[in-house]
Amino acid sequence: MSDTQPENLPATASGSDAQTPGPEVIDQREGMFGVRGTGDTSGFGGLRRQVALPGGTPKPYGSWFDGAAERLEGLVGGDAIEKVVVERDELTLHVAREHLVAVCQNLRDDEALRFEFCSGVSGVHYPQETGRELHAVYHLFSITHNRRIRLEVSCPDSDRHIPSVVSVYPANDWHERETWDFFGIIFDGHPALTRIQMPDDWPGHPQRKDYPLGGIDVEYKGAVIPPPDTRRSYN
Repeated sequence: MSDTQPENLPATASGSDAQTPGPEVIDQREGMFGVRGTGDTSGFGGLRRQVALPGGTPKPYGSWFDGAAERLEGLVGGDAIEKVVVERDELTLHVAREHLVAVCQNLRDDEALRFEFCSGVSGVHYPQETGRELHAVYHLFSITHNRRIRLEVSCPDSDRHIPSVVSVYPANDWHERETWDFFGIIFDGHPALTRIQMPDDWPGHPQRKDYPLGGIDVEYKGAVIPPPDTRRSYN
């Protein structure tokens, strides 16, 4: 990232001045691999680990982050940004889904921001985060200012709709199709939201955490290896 500060973004305190955000615990994982209800063959069956997401970071964020966040809030309104997270010297803006397209439009077009390139969107599934089970994560890059920013948008599993940003970043076309294919997020306004890797008649979305491990039986030299879900449990 560039250390320079454009003239039209105010300088702020360094990142070391910002307070450390508290994590948001959404689940507790048991065993080495989070096995539930079956045997854990790792030898770490008694291990207990929290599943935690970074909490919101209070101002000042440090570096150029404050100026960019304030500039964006001034353009789209404060209710568009649900939470700001500074973690590992990276800036993530959690955006309300109804404001996503406007946020992307201003990030791309405003002369003080100029995030001209979006490298794609990825899906994440947090089954335990009630009301925010599905997340779409966008990585933007400013060629003008040599900066990176991350946008994160969530939606409930019961209403899996997020606006498409293809009108702003046309290269997201295939990335949104892949995220729909694997996670089931419906990108409203996409020109042709169809599967891109799985067959058109494939049931379900295979990168969701509630998707069964079972698959197609594999035959090997006359022997049949059953899908993982149907194998014996090692208690």
